[in-house]
Formats: sequence, C-alpha cells, structure tokens
Amino acid sequence: YMELDDIQRVCHSLPAVTEDLKWGGHLCFSVGKKLFLITSPDNFPVDASFKVSDEDFEKLTAREDCIPAPYLARNKWIKVADIRNFTDKEWRHYLEQAHRIIASKLSGAERLRLGIK
Repeated sequence: YMELDDIQRVCHSLPAVTEDLKWGGHLCFSVGKKLFLITSPDNFPVDASFKVSDEDFEKLTAREDCIPAPYLARNKWIKVADIRNFTDKEWRHYLEQAHRIIASKLSGAERLRLGIK
C-alpha cells in the first residue's frame, strides 16, 4: 500500500502539479490552480478525496471503504477513508485519471502555458 509521501511522489511526477496547504491542514494537489486531490495528513488514518470519472464514481462508491466526498460528490469526487485501502496500482491509476480530467477542463492556452497536452 502507499503512504502519503508515495502519493506525493506520484502527484509530482504528473505535469504542472502544485501542492499547498488549505483549510487548516489539508494537503492539496492542483493542476492549473484546480484541485484534483485533497488529503488530510494530520488524520489517522490519512484520508483522501479526488476527482473520478462518472463510471468510477459508481464503482468506487459501491466499495465499503469509499464514500461520495462531502461537498464535492455532485462533481464526482470520492473520499477514501484510509489511503492504505488502495493498492499502489489503484493509486497511480486514480491520481493520473484525476489529473487528466481536471487538466482537460483548463483552457487550451492554460494547458499550453503549463506544457500539458
């Protein structure tokens, strides 16, 4: 399973990712100033919320370790109660997908400026 520093490494391997703290301690990852992952590093276990495709939203909310993310579910975000519940392969897939979905919503000029295809 992945720890938070492993997730950070995967996020920073993606194009134009920024990381910052918001809302009193949530470690957030963005592309083009748009969030794609929110974690709670001070919680134990560490939880995380991220953007998913419509199909994955249905699939993941059927799992007992995932719920629709509070405040963000209408935008197809899910929350994983414990980041250790996902395999390395699952994390890579969902982080890359979240980044891709959010990056695709940026303007063409912004993607070009950030070096994103």
